[in-house]
Amino acid sequence: MEEKKYKKIINSWAMYDWGKSGFETTIMAAVLPVYYASVAASNLPGNMATVYWGYTTSIALVIVAILSPILGAIADFRGSKKRYLTYFALVGIAATAMMFFIQSGDWKLASLLFIIGNVGLAGGNVFYDSLLPHITTEEDIDQVSARGYALGYLGGGILLALNLGLIMLPDFAPGMIGDMDPGAFSALMTRISLASVAVWWLFFTFPLWRNVPEPPRKIRPEEQGVNPVIAGFRRLSVTFGEIRLYKELFKFILAFWLYNDGIGTIIKMATIYGAEIGIGQTTLIGTLLMVQFVGIPFSFLFGWLAKKIGTKTSIYLSLGIYTLISIAGYFMSKPLHFWLLGGAVALVQGGSQALSRSLFGRMVPKSQSAEFYGFFSVSAKIAGVVGPLVFSLVSQLMGNSRLAIVSLIVFFITGGLLLTTVDEEEGIRAAKKADALAMQKV
Repeated sequence: MEEKKYKKIINSWAMYDWGKSGFETTIMAAVLPVYYASVAASNLPGNMATVYWGYTTSIALVIVAILSPILGAIADFRGSKKRYLTYFALVGIAATAMMFFIQSGDWKLASLLFIIGNVGLAGGNVFYDSLLPHITTEEDIDQVSARGYALGYLGGGILLALNLGLIMLPDFAPGMIGDMDPGAFSALMTRISLASVAVWWLFFTFPLWRNVPEPPRKIRPEEQGVNPVIAGFRRLSVTFGEIRLYKELFKFILAFWLYNDGIGTIIKMATIYGAEIGIGQTTLIGTLLMVQFVGIPFSFLFGWLAKKIGTKTSIYLSLGIYTLISIAGYFMSKPLHFWLLGGAVALVQGGSQALSRSLFGRMVPKSQSAEFYGFFSVSAKIAGVVGPLVFSLVSQLMGNSRLAIVSLIVFFITGGLLLTTVDEEEGIRAAKKADALAMQKV
């Protein structure tokens, strides 16, 4: 393939990450959770908005976890990755566009549209990820994957910044809104911001539709004529059985389930918890925007730190900081506190997850990396349901969410303790032995 065409395909694929990341920043993390608590669920008593948002997030994760292996099998069997990506992307885009109509008291509609949008996003991601090995070379795959990740951070951050500017306009330029009530103006701009994600997502999907080719269909000989759904669950069960044979890798996965669930819960629940305790929308969204951009260089910093003190030690450091963040969250009461805790999250969010992926990768047999990473992704989604569920249950039982944020330290402490039992070197030896045996069979 000529170099110019190759680069065009790569850039078109990566721009989808730029587009869909607007959902992850504006809808999942920043604007919708605040709007949900302050407007859509304003008719609910006490902390029930936080409780119901936690349940909504858990339901979305359960649906995604159930669908992921099925969709992965379809991607392999049908040979229509772009077509199925289109189906799910359009479902997510449509649900997001409908969020413009969410107004005071419409928390049920907001929850329903968020669940549908999240399923569309996650379903599209399955097929988007599955395109990667087909559009790039083995030498370039790491760099291409990183390009998509970086563009996602940048695209999602830029849209969030634009939306923040709209929402905060009454604060910085009150003369521009005329006689309109500032609160009503901000509410309208928030609804426009939610709908803007649909436009952003749709527009930056066009390069993929236009320039990325549909990869050829590939089916294993033993799976000819087998139902794709059945084959998907067979593959999942086989991979799970094989993972259990790798003792150190299996222990690491259990540790990752625990501490990553705590990390994910902080990401998903931070803004709605801040809204519950009285932190203003401008501070909430501004802090998340800061985390979006500040987190990028600190991800690279943790990569450097891992070379100096070791990968596991660096992960311990990040979990210690997350534990302190959870404890400090109990005492949070001022906007400055939220900015400071957001800054602490920016220090460790990207680094902790990046180092976890690399540690996992070193203990995985290269001959089975696709299957193991597929299981890793699906299992992490399933485990990710627990954190928001625990947060919501504690919040509901206690009548507020302060103890709920502290309860997350259980995930960091137990995950960190289990990580101490993982013998990384033994895990690497087991992976190399498996690769050697695989080569003998070839």
